[in-house]
Amino acid sequence: MAKSIETRVEWGLHQPKVRVLLVDDHPVLRKGLAQMISQDPRLVVCGEAEDAPNAIRAIETLQPDFVIMDISLKHGNGIELMKIVKPHFPRLLILVLSMHDEILYAERSLRAGAAGYVMKDESPEQLLLAIRLVLAGEVFLSDRMKSRMLQQLANRNGHVPCSILEKLTDRELEVFRLIGTGLTTRRIAEELHLSMHTVQAYREFIKAKLNLRNSTELVQHAFHWTHVHAAA
Repeated sequence: MAKSIETRVEWGLHQPKVRVLLVDDHPVLRKGLAQMISQDPRLVVCGEAEDAPNAIRAIETLQPDFVIMDISLKHGNGIELMKIVKPHFPRLLILVLSMHDEILYAERSLRAGAAGYVMKDESPEQLLLAIRLVLAGEVFLSDRMKSRMLQQLANRNGHVPCSILEKLTDRELEVFRLIGTGLTTRRIAEELHLSMHTVQAYREFIKAKLNLRNSTELVQHAFHWTHVHAAA
């Protein structure tokens, strides 16, 4: 069970440092994050992981207080990782730091157990602010996402549509993203530890929800979205 940090939020001189685990598939980014975090005397990086299996092992053995993780990992993804981890470590604080558009992923991340979402193009100061607010028991979102969620509350239907992809479940969106990277059904099945039959079923669900006529349109649509999304 992750240690409680309720007594640490004031960060007094004699308080133990907050132990931070970094989960990202880019070593250079992890190194940069570790250097930035080490400049704050109240925080210490206790470990790193590049994929979901190693992240789970690190959480179990290192007992971090705080995890900074990406959505896309070498094996697995952050959304599914949080769904696995949070039931076993309910007090573990998780902040998502990702290149993926917050409009599609921030709310999904919160539902999976994250306490905040930060885009990777934000400044280091913004990331440190997010860490501090989450440690203080608050939820961190950008002003754009806060405004959007307020609009959802004000909207009669409780929803503000922005993308047809919002129709997809978390798993369907992950399959769609992997199709866009050029992976075959077999490779997607291996990546997500699913059967080929299950992945094929997800492909059919996606085509139906996005009104795509065939697999060619699915691949073209996924490829276009993935590359536009990555360049944004």
